[in-house]
Amino acid sequence: MSQHLSFDDQIQRNKIKSFFLIGIIFIFFIILGYVISLILNPSYFFIIMIFAIVFSMIYVIAGYYNSDKIALASVKAKKASHTEHRAFYHAAEGMAIASGLPMPKLYVMESEEINAFASGRSPGKAVICVTNGALKKLDKQELEGVVAHEMSHIANYDIRFMTLTAVLIGMVSIIAQIFLRSLWFSNINSGGRKDDRAQIALIIIGILFAILAPIAARLVALSISRKREYAADASGIKFTRYPTGLANALKKIKNEHVSEKDKEHRVSNAMAPLFISDPFKKKVQGLFSTHPPVEERIRRLEAM
Repeated sequence: MSQHLSFDDQIQRNKIKSFFLIGIIFIFFIILGYVISLILNPSYFFIIMIFAIVFSMIYVIAGYYNSDKIALASVKAKKASHTEHRAFYHAAEGMAIASGLPMPKLYVMESEEINAFASGRSPGKAVICVTNGALKKLDKQELEGVVAHEMSHIANYDIRFMTLTAVLIGMVSIIAQIFLRSLWFSNINSGGRKDDRAQIALIIIGILFAILAPIAARLVALSISRKREYAADASGIKFTRYPTGLANALKKIKNEHVSEKDKEHRVSNAMAPLFISDPFKKKVQGLFSTHPPVEERIRRLEAM
């Protein structure tokens, strides 16, 4: 007999793990900056840091305030119709009441796969988009489970959380690239006469960190994405009060057979973590997976 899981314990556990993981990105950033400061002139490093931070902040702030528009445009979503998509509106209205959140704007994207995503920087600016396939293949309880999952992402400010993660990843990646280029440039100007062993060792360490830091940051971000899906599953069923709806929707996602043509729905890699399930249907799970295994999500839901 499976052990009953507490909603609050499940959510709290996942949130603690997520904050622990985002701390790893800070550590990589600090180590990378320290190694660079040992190799380059401190004043030169300060200029690089200022440039990288300003550039990263401008880029991310622009994306942050337009995240919903960018996401919807990237999948060519259209505003949901009150008459044609009545079940979608009923599910969203019910979950808005249950969660105490404002009614999000609703959109539909062309795809025969069962999928959905939420976007927006705050509950008042949130949008939920589902596929045509979800509206066709899911019954009332299953659709409510999917919408509740997305509403929980909104309630938990997951979009804001992931945006902050993107800030850190962007900073690490940009500084790493600037460091590699400036190191090459300074080495040329010095005539390549850096024969001090300690300096050479520092340069090698710096290059390794500059190459590995963005990869590690990306892996941490994907790990955070997987943890947030577990948290959204757990908190989403607090709104519906029955885990079978979302569990059955995930079972349909797991077992659905989609044509090769529909798999080419042109979802970008950046968008993939936002969806309730991996839009690329990767069969092999690993460190680069955007979502946890569907089987494990179903098992946890059925244990609640």
